[in-house]
Amino acid sequence: MKTKILLAAAFLVLATPSAGQAQATTRPCGTEEGAGAACLLSHKELPDLPAGEIYWHLDRFPSKEMAERAATATGAVVEAFGSYWLFTIADVNWRARWGDHVAKIGPLPIAPASSYAAEYLRSVFTPGMTAPLHVHSGPEAFYAISGDTCLETPDGAQIGRGPGNSQMIRAGAPMLLMAVGKSPRNGFALILHDRGLPPTTLTQVWQPSGLCAGKLLEDRAR
Repeated sequence: MKTKILLAAAFLVLATPSAGQAQATTRPCGTEEGAGAACLLSHKELPDLPAGEIYWHLDRFPSKEMAERAATATGAVVEAFGSYWLFTIADVNWRARWGDHVAKIGPLPIAPASSYAAEYLRSVFTPGMTAPLHVHSGPEAFYAISGDTCLETPDGAQIGRGPGNSQMIRAGAPMLLMAVGKSPRNGFALILHDRGLPPTTLTQVWQPSGLCAGKLLEDRAR
């Protein structure tokens, strides 16, 4: 019982607005990439999706011009973390003509819709920072350039460690995302949703059980 009380208290401290919370899908990214900067890098409308299983491909380029030349109709070019990136929604075997293919994440659990939109987010969280409790109208996928990630939902917690860790979450599931470990978490997120629905909705219908807060305390004790 004492352990549960300590974890609950830790979560209340970490989940306060001073912990860097932000409604990322409504705030465009600027040039600053300081701690707590969760923001919208790009909004991409996608009238059609490729047939079959869908993946998120992340490619890095030395210049914006090269990234734009490699982009397809389902690609978005962004600048973040000192590089130019091409984010593409495609099948598992898709590859950009140039650049460094960093990762593919999927298959994404997509529900049928007449048209889709992709929101691409950037986040810079120090350990203990969170996003507000929320749900999405489509699946969300995460990719961390650095740092450790804890994603808690009613199904439990997913832990990602080190550069390149990734997670996915289905549409409609309430969630808490927290940076854990001992170093800053720099990362991207994709929300692929029905174009006619808001990508993100804040919620209080579910409260996390402190799994991520507990993992953070464990990491700090090491």
